[in-house]
Amino acid sequence: MVIDTDAAYRALQSRDGRFDGVFFVGVRTTGIYCRPSCAARTPHRKNVNFYPSSAAAQRSGFRACKRCRPDATPGSPDWNARADLAGRAVRLIADGVVDRSGVGGLARQLGYSERQVTRAVVSEMGAPPLALARAQRAQTARILLERTTMAATEVAFAAGFSSIRQFNETIRDVFAATPTDLRTAHRTGRSEPGILQLRLPYRPPMDLRMTLAFLGARAISGIESTDSLAGLGYSRVIPLPHGPALVELADGGDHVLATLRLTDHRDLAAAVARLRRLLDLDADPIAVDDVLARQPATRRLARLRPGLRSPGSVDAFEMAVRAIVGQQVSVAGARTVLGRLVAEHGRELFAGTETGTGGGSWRAFPRPEDLAELDPALLPMPRARGRTINAVARALADGGVVLDSGADRVDARAALLALPGIGQWTADYLMMRAVGDPDVFLDTDLGVRHAMHNLAGTGLDASSAAPWRSYLTHHLWASLDQSEPTRSPGFSPGSQQIEDSS
Repeated sequence: MVIDTDAAYRALQSRDGRFDGVFFVGVRTTGIYCRPSCAARTPHRKNVNFYPSSAAAQRSGFRACKRCRPDATPGSPDWNARADLAGRAVRLIADGVVDRSGVGGLARQLGYSERQVTRAVVSEMGAPPLALARAQRAQTARILLERTTMAATEVAFAAGFSSIRQFNETIRDVFAATPTDLRTAHRTGRSEPGILQLRLPYRPPMDLRMTLAFLGARAISGIESTDSLAGLGYSRVIPLPHGPALVELADGGDHVLATLRLTDHRDLAAAVARLRRLLDLDADPIAVDDVLARQPATRRLARLRPGLRSPGSVDAFEMAVRAIVGQQVSVAGARTVLGRLVAEHGRELFAGTETGTGGGSWRAFPRPEDLAELDPALLPMPRARGRTINAVARALADGGVVLDSGADRVDARAALLALPGIGQWTADYLMMRAVGDPDVFLDTDLGVRHAMHNLAGTGLDASSAAPWRSYLTHHLWASLDQSEPTRSPGFSPGSQQIEDSS
């Protein structure tokens, strides 16, 4: 990544928080690296270097600032938007693939050689995949040291370090402190045993109420729960590599407050990455709204709901089943069917849990192998739709379709369209929600068509919203809350589409 150093220094001088996570500032006279918005005195231009990642700054010998905590910034929005090899690799590294499978596993998942992946990542991030993973391990370790009573040896292995020596050296190199120093400096605010309370930062503005309302309106009984009165509480089960987790999300003011109960602390980094994708926390809302402001119709939408996000997902198969069940039915109807599916085929979890993570009865969403060969007659839906779920389950289980954050978007969409019962709306909805493509316009969605009808005569041109057409889609759905178009029975924004799903 080529950084415009003059523009970066101006952002540093103005302490512009929009650039936190986009680049990092290394101060040669102190050996410290900071986020651009750090409140410390602005260093002279000749004394600073700019880096595209915290890993690159650490690799150059800089230690994290104890004042602005640059390792805890929102992620760069570039890596959500980009569909190239480097972007796909960075998203998978954030999900913990290197810690679980090594660089070789990352390369296999991407379909390239280790050398090609390393070269692409270094050219854009200024550091190889192992260095990015190391920086992430350090941040995970700091969270566990500050927020739990786990022994330092347990923290080391839970964070992904292969030895205590490697753990101690990394903490010293990155934070200029020992594990004991980090723990001692944050004695207050420690979570109760088994529970982690995290602050998930984002770039303002953000319409968190609308994001949680969107998720809450689609909440499936058994795996999700929502505070329908306040509209600002949302809980759910998250499937993770080493076991399921429970999370409760709430508005923390300038951040999202996440209360986590993990089965295995090794999944902390993956849990954080998936929650950030679910809420679209790494987006750059100013850049999105600036593009939407190009024409009067979309400018009005952006001004009504500044910072509206495009929610993602925490599980590709769950999202695929949601999309299939939601074909040509209302949101309420889809919730009913999905609730029955979870009750009949989901495994019970966390029996008797009564904590800040929702309490009550929780279940896991069925896995692909659970439904791949199941008789469609046993599914609570038309048999044709059941056969589509069978086909998608088999394709995801055997790797014929990949819908994770590292998926090739063109290949994934083509593979979906090749499956029986998958049409344009379903494939595009999954590109937007499961893969995280920011530039999907659901022109066949009935809700979008109603919203476009309401805006007739405004000259709305969806193509002008590129590369942020997923956000335009969400703005159009949200606009229906302020109007009453002619609706089919049970209609809800974003619930129906026009396609032959046979």
